[in-house]
Amino acid sequence: MKKLILPVVLGLIGLAGGAGAGFFLRADTPATAENEPEEPTVPPEYAKLNNQFVIPVMEDGAVISLVVLSLSLEVTSGSTTAVFEHEPKLRDVFLQVMFSHANAGGFQGSFTDAANLQPLRIALFEAASAVLPGIVTDVLIGDIVRQDG
Repeated sequence: MKKLILPVVLGLIGLAGGAGAGFFLRADTPATAENEPEEPTVPPEYAKLNNQFVIPVMEDGAVISLVVLSLSLEVTSGSTTAVFEHEPKLRDVFLQVMFSHANAGGFQGSFTDAANLQPLRIALFEAASAVLPGIVTDVLIGDIVRQDG
């Protein structure tokens, strides 16, 4: 009988110590947070612009190549209709950005390098956000091709 008392007492002490440590080391979360349902995350939607963009690359007043781009917009859920309603304005501001990028030499050399495309992506996003504030979350370049003449 004495042989059983020591293991039982040690087991109870270990159990009490573990419970006490768990109580004091638990994360401080409010009780109401456990009962609140999580808000579901709404995935974005994508609106592919209907036509490609064709941008001439000029050198000494002559067209030396053409760049063809396809763009899609990442938008908040339920906003694809707004994109297509404003597509003429979006195309206009996107062309302005791309012509400026071409005139600055952005489509020459290693134009598909991530570091070279980053300023274009930023400028396209800013232009889209000016037309559709709070709706556009990103501008995606789907295709980009340069055809040298």
